[in-house]
Amino acid sequence: MRLRPLVLFAAMLLSGSAAFAATPVLVIHGGAGVLRADLTPETEALVRADLEAALAAGYGVLKDGGSSLDAVGKAIVVLEDSPRFNAGKGAVFTHDGRNELDAAIMDGATLRAGAIAGVHRIKNPVLLARAVMDKSPHVLMVGDGAEAFAQGVGFELVDPGYFRTERRWRQLQEVLGKEAAGQQSSLGRMVHYGTVGAVALDRAGHLAAATSTGGMTNKRYGRVGDSPIIGAGTYANAHCAVSGTGWGEYYIRSVAAHEICARVAWGKQSLAKAADAVIMQVIPKLGGDGGAIALDAQGNIAMPFNTDGMYRGWVGKDGKPHVAILKD
Repeated sequence: MRLRPLVLFAAMLLSGSAAFAATPVLVIHGGAGVLRADLTPETEALVRADLEAALAAGYGVLKDGGSSLDAVGKAIVVLEDSPRFNAGKGAVFTHDGRNELDAAIMDGATLRAGAIAGVHRIKNPVLLARAVMDKSPHVLMVGDGAEAFAQGVGFELVDPGYFRTERRWRQLQEVLGKEAAGQQSSLGRMVHYGTVGAVALDRAGHLAAATSTGGMTNKRYGRVGDSPIIGAGTYANAHCAVSGTGWGEYYIRSVAAHEICARVAWGKQSLAKAADAVIMQVIPKLGGDGGAIALDAQGNIAMPFNTDGMYRGWVGKDGKPHVAILKD
């Protein structure tokens, strides 16, 4: 009989009893390419509503005891379905007038990951990235091969016209016009942003990260940025989860998402210091800019960015939704 308390204690540990459960946390972003001058009251209201809807969808999963993987996927689907973000429905156009979509998802508890790049007919790229992780032996699939795989596992392909929005088409025409006029700076800083992402901590203490994007306006055929590159724009392990948004080439070169998590895992820096060092120092030193959302296993949040603003939202340990756009 004396052993019974020890037996019960062991059973509670193995069963993941609520007494030892982590407090769920969800953080999302809708891109760091926010210009203060372009943010009208109407746009701000619509974006805030979208961010709040994404938080409600993702946190609802966590609140019901669901996994961090399911939560980040749910949140991102809401943002992919909105025409106001550069992912899914609102994706930007390539130089050739097409939409090429990329996405990735990663499970911090197991280091499993799935990613897709350069697809044209997948309504919710984050869901295909999850399918690559769950239903294939691969991590990254691209283009026609990724779409063939999608059909094989039951995805319906949409007409490419689904992704077209007039705002994104006008942006491309403006950049092409400047390019034709010999203004090489037409690939200026604001065309490099526009990504949606989510990181989450569930009751089991597991972290996950996911990112989805249409890339950069006027990108050349087949260009792939950081979002679907595990370790660059998306990464999660047992200590940390990160989703980035910014000039992808520099996030790839600095392996930004992994670098943040590595600094945390090694115990050399807190999450806030690690994220700040990479986003505010390493990437700008190389010539890039942008932002990121990061979350650690204790539920601490970091959201650094070095642009005018970053669409972002979070439900922290207080269990309440918060939304912000500009630095102030």
